[in-house]
Amino acid sequence: MSIPPIDQATVDQAVALTREAGRRTLRWFRSPDLHLEHKDDGTPVTNADRDAERYLRQKLAQDFPGDGVLGEEEAPTPSSTGRRWILDPIDGTKGFIRGVPLYSNLLALEDEYGIALGVINLPALGETVWAGRGLGCWSERGPARVSDHAALPGASVMTTSLSRWRPSQIEAFRAAGTTLRTEGDGYGYALVATGRADAMIDLIVEPYDVGPMPVILSEAGGRFTDLTGQPGLAGGSGLATNGLIHDEVLSLLREG
Repeated sequence: MSIPPIDQATVDQAVALTREAGRRTLRWFRSPDLHLEHKDDGTPVTNADRDAERYLRQKLAQDFPGDGVLGEEEAPTPSSTGRRWILDPIDGTKGFIRGVPLYSNLLALEDEYGIALGVINLPALGETVWAGRGLGCWSERGPARVSDHAALPGASVMTTSLSRWRPSQIEAFRAAGTTLRTEGDGYGYALVATGRADAMIDLIVEPYDVGPMPVILSEAGGRFTDLTGQPGLAGGSGLATNGLIHDEVLSLLREG
């Protein structure tokens, strides 16, 4: 049985909602009105995170009644339709609170076949990358495609943070001739999907950190898995590549 494409109208609405959520966060970006708290797990949350998630949840409930929602800042909403929205109101909060413009707003829709659409919005950069199943991957510049770099030497590899990497892993990537940079979170995945980087690695993630990535990378011609090589969001880690170097990157991480 072939998997049906998502309808374009739903993709368009998801892009519009994510962009508006991002526009709302700019009110607090580099602002003295930004209020910072720390959750029980020690991670930061701001009034911008909470406002963007509340906005998205309210609009999704209005526009797609019965769909479930999984977000970072509020309790999950159960689904009566078999569909679930997955959102991260600000991916890269630690950078956001320091005025770094690489944070993103993430939104994805999951149905019975998997992730059906995904949006990475970069409000401070004025850029959005999105994809719908069967409809391709896009940005403001037009169709988005991964790079054609087919070898580890010279590959541009992104990661959110090196703090959880073993020194031997860092050395393995250095010895393989890659360029390892910490331009991570949703921004790193957007770079891979648009061909400006060749791989993006997250050693630890939650589903809402990478909800859009399976469909965005697939529709851009790349590949997304966890660090065991399994597709989907449940593995607790993330690897996005142009597909050509995916297995080699996995091997470096395992052996390093």
